[in-house]
Amino acid sequence: MTDPMNPIARNFFALLLLSSCAPTIAQETVFVWPDLAPNETERATGTTLPMRPSDKPPITRVEKIRRPPMAVYPATKNASGAAVLILPGGGFGRVVPDLEGSEAARWLGELGVTSFVLNYRTRLEDASEDEPAWRRPLQDGQRAIRWIRAHASKWNLDKDQIGLLAFSAGGQVGSILITADKAAYEPIDSVDENSFRPNFAMLVYPWRIYDDATDALLPAIKVTAKTPPSFIVHTHDDASTSLGSVLLYAAMKRNNVPAELHVYENGGHGYGTRDRPNSNIGTWTDRASDWLARKLPN
Repeated sequence: MTDPMNPIARNFFALLLLSSCAPTIAQETVFVWPDLAPNETERATGTTLPMRPSDKPPITRVEKIRRPPMAVYPATKNASGAAVLILPGGGFGRVVPDLEGSEAARWLGELGVTSFVLNYRTRLEDASEDEPAWRRPLQDGQRAIRWIRAHASKWNLDKDQIGLLAFSAGGQVGSILITADKAAYEPIDSVDENSFRPNFAMLVYPWRIYDDATDALLPAIKVTAKTPPSFIVHTHDDASTSLGSVLLYAAMKRNNVPAELHVYENGGHGYGTRDRPNSNIGTWTDRASDWLARKLPN
């Protein structure tokens, strides 16, 4: 059969496909803690695990993070002065900084938003059961938002337009962070004079924020009228489960917090901003773009 597309068109679409799959490169990497993070004795920035052949496109997984680095992705079009801290997922034992980090930064960059992808501390194999898995990532996330505000002038950012985008385990951390009334660590320097509360939040398949023993949200999640406006995404067939997102939205509704909830019928878990076969979950960024257009500066 004759190819109906001429050579010039074929080359154009080939280049378009390659550019869409190309990795987004951070402008720089910074550390949110000046030296050792709270309760740490090591400064390891993490070990990258071998790629899995089944991951197409590839997915990076980093474990054993003791000093959390943060990658900066400036806005690529019409910078609005807004910024978003991205907390990837990874089940607390690791972080996936591309699937749930730099790929989302590419989308946000096109909207004029500068992104900061945080590789927060991962859980140690011998970690005490008395310390919840979210505590150290929460400290890192709170410090990161304060750090972004403290250094806003460097990237021409508006301190009152700092948001949060959190996936999976990062979404559990994010759910606690946006509802916390105080920091999870003692202040150490002038950075901590800034607020850790984001101005808006996007939580994408927040992981296990529903406690099936109590049929309620995790006790650490306490929505109040001070909780920032939020956009929440989940799927009906996600085992993590979407009941947590529904209850979180309901708590926001009861407290008059502006919120938007999308529960897609299928798509599972761990898709980031990617498409999934036989699902329209890949369109969630379109809905989020509409929502952000009402939150960001014109």
